[in-house]
Amino acid sequence: MDIKRLKYFCALAQIGNFTHTATYLGIAQPALSMAIKKLEEEVDLKLVNRAERKMALTSDGKVLLRHAQKILAAVGDAELELQELKGCETGTIQFGASSMLSSYYLPEILAQFKRQYPRVRINLVEAGTASLQQMLLEGELDIALVRLDRPHEQIRSVELFHEEIVACVPDDHPLANHATITLDTFCREPLILFREGYFLREAVSKYSKQQHIKLDIRFETNLIELLKSMVSNGVGISTVLSGIIRPEDNLKAIPFDSRIPLNIGLGWKRNHYLSKASRAFVDFMQEHLTENLISESSNTATPTRPVPHILPLPIREEP
Repeated sequence: MDIKRLKYFCALAQIGNFTHTATYLGIAQPALSMAIKKLEEEVDLKLVNRAERKMALTSDGKVLLRHAQKILAAVGDAELELQELKGCETGTIQFGASSMLSSYYLPEILAQFKRQYPRVRINLVEAGTASLQQMLLEGELDIALVRLDRPHEQIRSVELFHEEIVACVPDDHPLANHATITLDTFCREPLILFREGYFLREAVSKYSKQQHIKLDIRFETNLIELLKSMVSNGVGISTVLSGIIRPEDNLKAIPFDSRIPLNIGLGWKRNHYLSKASRAFVDFMQEHLTENLISESSNTATPTRPVPHILPLPIREEP
């Protein structure tokens, strides 16, 4: 069975349109149609119901798709392992993280990793934690920064550190002198929030729905610096991780009276082969991210910026 035809078939099944799939693959549409036709002739089954706008897999096509995905995954794993027999510390890592974590916790550690492994390429994908977990499960990511309070049986993980979700207000706001704040008080203020699907929005949305509070959302953004600027300028208050508030921001981090902890770790799909580059990245993150957080906390921690709780390094199991 031709591997290239299987790749074309899987891409067509995912995209659902011959024209768009051909464009995605960088081939002519007749070439794609011919490849699918040859695959159907090879297995002596009709795999695709063709239509002008949308194609659909037949029941036989769905069976082949399930096996084709496993075959292509196995081929990819074999190629990686064979490449690594050469002892080359090269490769590409598909790495996912939320925008807040990538902006505040990763720049220095990624720069350090690149200095030590200059031939390893990292493709950073920014998305919400729920989307990142799904991308891990679907094989679109090799590794992701994940929250560990919702473990999945198909995802293995190692803990990195503990953070806390706090309220963020201007330092001249009436709430700025409060030692803690309730979710009820928070939800009744003008708000600047992350979009739905992000952990910084989750507790607020859940509480407001339970208490039937209509939120006064003045602005939605996933851009951290914009969010902080809007809060500083009095547009509304928000939720952030405790570690991102700097003294020069003119902001105050206020813990919620019922604390909202966030455990951060690295996750990868249990049956997904981790390349040598990916394993090196996991080890590097476990060792050096901890060092960076301790150093940063000792240099910048203030009463308004709680220090993240650094975990002792666990012994990592072999993938």
